[in-house]
Amino acid sequence: MWSWYVDALRDYAATVILLGILMLLVYAGLRALGRSRETALGFTFVLPWLVGFLAFQLFPFVASLYLAFTDYDVLSPPRWVGLENFARLLGDPKFLASLKFTALYALFSVPLGIAGSLACALLLNRDIKGVGFWRTLYYVPAVIPAVATAVLWRWLLSTDGLVNTVLAPVYALLGMEKPRWFLDPETILPGFVIMSLWGVFGANTVILLAGLKNIPRELYDAAEVDGASGWARFRHVTVPMLSPTLFYVLVTGLIGALQMFTQAFFIETPRSTVTFLQVYIYQEAFGLRHMGYASAMAWVFLLVILALTLLVFRSSPLWVYYESEVRGEDRAARGPQAPGRRLDLFRPGLRRRLRAGAPAVDDQHVA
Repeated sequence: MWSWYVDALRDYAATVILLGILMLLVYAGLRALGRSRETALGFTFVLPWLVGFLAFQLFPFVASLYLAFTDYDVLSPPRWVGLENFARLLGDPKFLASLKFTALYALFSVPLGIAGSLACALLLNRDIKGVGFWRTLYYVPAVIPAVATAVLWRWLLSTDGLVNTVLAPVYALLGMEKPRWFLDPETILPGFVIMSLWGVFGANTVILLAGLKNIPRELYDAAEVDGASGWARFRHVTVPMLSPTLFYVLVTGLIGALQMFTQAFFIETPRSTVTFLQVYIYQEAFGLRHMGYASAMAWVFLLVILALTLLVFRSSPLWVYYESEVRGEDRAARGPQAPGRRLDLFRPGLRRRLRAGAPAVDDQHVA
């Protein structure tokens, strides 16, 4: 029984020793080449990460690209088939259904997660009693492992789970049966969307709260002096100044939602139902040993994610405001005392004064 542990420890020890020797050789070589001690130490300590990156990321990345053009089942050598795998997946109804299911999940979970996180961040940004406790409480879901989250929500959303038990009077009032969240095809997607909000709130709330803390108080004061309501201050001050943070949360949330795997893998759903594309790729690769076909699907999925991410980036100039981006012609039109390129969004009535020929900045609105 203990032989397996002894062999594993021996392999780990040998790896550490070899890596240590390699680091010493690299350090000695860099010093012999005349590099400074700080430079040599920097490259030496980066070496373990570089070895891990080459062995566990770059090599599998390149290998999967090659396997995408082959027929490979692990047991026999790869056989080159060209574009056959890509032509096959375009006619695979399960691939298209899984891609659609994953896209719908991202379409619902990302906006709801951002909206909920922003609402929580706005609440935590207020001066309330025990705000430190509430901030910690909201962040707890972000540190819970994904497997534990899947097990927890599998129980919460079971037919006789806590959610259905609490909502039983509502179901009776509406004359409907208890939903079988992860068993019925109609409720699987809503179940996963509800579960996703649990983990998204924690991390995104902290990020958005940090963004809210960086908004200058002077902008709110100027808007309040101009008679802006709470909604106007949120729309014309908070949202533009928070847009870089919202952009970051949107990009990371979109990529994370499209790569949904762990929770979907550990939550049992009927085999006949549609699943996430990442799970389908895993089943083809390690369940059916269709490594070539799974690699082709993974590369197509990568291109889809890159295309959507690029679309978000290309749309950012339309709605993301960076205070440091000041154009020369705007600066001349604003005058030397105006604090930002789009400050006219923050003060109601300023654009009306500009059209009437009044100066953009007067003595009463110097921030």
